[in-house]
Amino acid sequence: MDAVRQGGSSDPLGSASNLEDVGRTLKRVPVVRVALTALLLGIAVLVARFSWTLPMTSFAERVAFDVRSLQAALYHPAKQDSRILLVPYTQATQEATGKRSPLDRAILAKALVNLDRLHPRAIGIDILIDQPQPDDPQLLAAFRTLRTPTWLAYASAEHNGDDMQPWQQTRLDALFKSLRGTQVRPASIHIDADGDNAMRNWPIVSPDLPPFLPLALAGTPNAQPYQGSIRYRMPADPERQVFLSLPIDLFADPATASAMADQVRGRIVMIGGDLPDSDRFVTPEGRLANSSSALGRQFRENISGLEVHATMLAQWLDGRTPVPTGSLALWALAWLVVLAGGFTAMLDVTGWKLGLVLVGQLVFFVVTPFWLQTIGVDTRDLPAVGWIVAWFIAFLTTEAAVRVLSSEQRRFATAALGKYLPRDIAAQILRDPEKLTLSGEKRPIFALFTDLEGFTRLSHQIPAEQVAPLLNDYLDGMCEIVLRHGGTIDKFVGDAIVALWGAPIAREDDGDRVAAAMLDMVVFAREFSGGDGNDDQPRLGQTRVGVHHGEAIVGNFGGRDRFQYTALGDVMNAAARLESANKALKTCGLISEQARSLGGSDLFRPMGRIVLSGRATPLEVWEPAAQMPAEERERLTALWSRFDGGDLAALEELQSLTSHYPDDAAFQFFVYRLAQSGPGGFFELREK
Repeated sequence: MDAVRQGGSSDPLGSASNLEDVGRTLKRVPVVRVALTALLLGIAVLVARFSWTLPMTSFAERVAFDVRSLQAALYHPAKQDSRILLVPYTQATQEATGKRSPLDRAILAKALVNLDRLHPRAIGIDILIDQPQPDDPQLLAAFRTLRTPTWLAYASAEHNGDDMQPWQQTRLDALFKSLRGTQVRPASIHIDADGDNAMRNWPIVSPDLPPFLPLALAGTPNAQPYQGSIRYRMPADPERQVFLSLPIDLFADPATASAMADQVRGRIVMIGGDLPDSDRFVTPEGRLANSSSALGRQFRENISGLEVHATMLAQWLDGRTPVPTGSLALWALAWLVVLAGGFTAMLDVTGWKLGLVLVGQLVFFVVTPFWLQTIGVDTRDLPAVGWIVAWFIAFLTTEAAVRVLSSEQRRFATAALGKYLPRDIAAQILRDPEKLTLSGEKRPIFALFTDLEGFTRLSHQIPAEQVAPLLNDYLDGMCEIVLRHGGTIDKFVGDAIVALWGAPIAREDDGDRVAAAMLDMVVFAREFSGGDGNDDQPRLGQTRVGVHHGEAIVGNFGGRDRFQYTALGDVMNAAARLESANKALKTCGLISEQARSLGGSDLFRPMGRIVLSGRATPLEVWEPAAQMPAEERERLTALWSRFDGGDLAALEELQSLTSHYPDDAAFQFFVYRLAQSGPGGFFELREK
């Protein structure tokens, strides 16, 4: 291992650490690989630019935008808007009039006449009068008496597909022709929801349509409609919605209408439906806030089309119409993202410097869109998710290219480290050789020992040509578990495996990793020993596992020419003897309390205290019990705790519980040992 350290280079680019070396090395790289790298980087640029329209990322972009919209709305709560009044048809209106569809026009006629007397600023009607009804003469008469500028909903068959038939448009055209010379004029109500029925954007209004309703009501019917996102607002007071809403029923009666004069005078009145089964749209904020009861009172998951128009009207009146990010800026940002990912992969920095670079980029990619949305910038077109995806594509592509350029310098170190270290630890050591201490150091580790019962006897009973494949398959599976859970394979002793966690590099979750590896080993060994159902297939004996935690001396030990990276100390002896103790305790695996308590798994059951051979201090041990129901494990643990504290009645409950597990030899023997040793006692093992 010392030779590896001396022969390796701390520069991950090796001879390609400067531009001249890079140029020379590139000439030796196959053209196909260079072309593939360029292609992947080009794909990354396209993802960073067009993520909103790509099938695999568009949904994520919508969710990210919804989160930003919610955050911005929470940051800028709004008082109730004193400029706009909603006058909706409700379910109560339908019940009172006895009409569901079309909506009752007699009550609309009465409400219009009474509202007109209260001097509103303007009236907008988000209802299509596209089907003849008996109340039409009354409604037409009301239209002709209005003195308030009134905008009535219009839609065309060309722009509304199956929702609007040609005969309906003909009906509308005839209606507005008859209203020429009055205060009633047509206004387009066409809006476009995204594929998930969420209303995020202002619509694109075709030039052949009348003025868009919100712009017409604002007094700017000839203005070009905004092409950005809709800015929904959160009410500052959960008890008062952003828009005052009074049902149309109140304005059908002159007496009750006059009582509402202060709520109408000078306001823009918008009339339409607020019904649960039609013309409803999901809002970005409402979808997310619906999962929170507190926010759910302020944001509804879906709102009526009437309120969508009111929101756009208020946004237009407030001038909250920032210019969306232009195409040139989006292309520049896309290239910046890809370059950032590529250069990050090439950086020869570690520790806090690398952390600073990564945190800085994380702040840019994640925080910047939120900050822009909060200060009023329209981030609807910002492909924030695409940036992250493109960054990773560029990073991984460049990282792969860098590995090709430096493969000769890394080959020797990779071959040496990869024989006994998991890949992520080996990669960390290659990036930062200082993490590997070869001279020996004292550190806490987890030690795991396994043994295969009866394999020596089995090897004498089956043909020699079957022994090696059988053992190799078994060891391959066990080693895969160790490496998958981040362990280091220390050595093989025949059919036994010794593995370490915490060396050469320790991780905070090593306790969880070793526990998970132990549980997986028990399952794998049981399935492997069961064979494939072929009677001619040799069957392996039970695998026993022991795990302990403690301090050890870790480093290279051996002679001048031959040495081994391993651990020495009491923790290794204890783990080995825990593995041997399985035979006496009739268990499949034993993990000490010192090791188990450092992980979070609850898939173990208590096996009491034992004194290992050659030791004086009892160890509290636990056995893997993933197959036992969780409530049974909890009950068993509680009963043992009670008994250990002196409650003899708990022993009787444990003894009665054994009848439920007549074939569980380990559990039966555990209860027997408790009865023999008494509360606070232990079982002494006399053999190693």
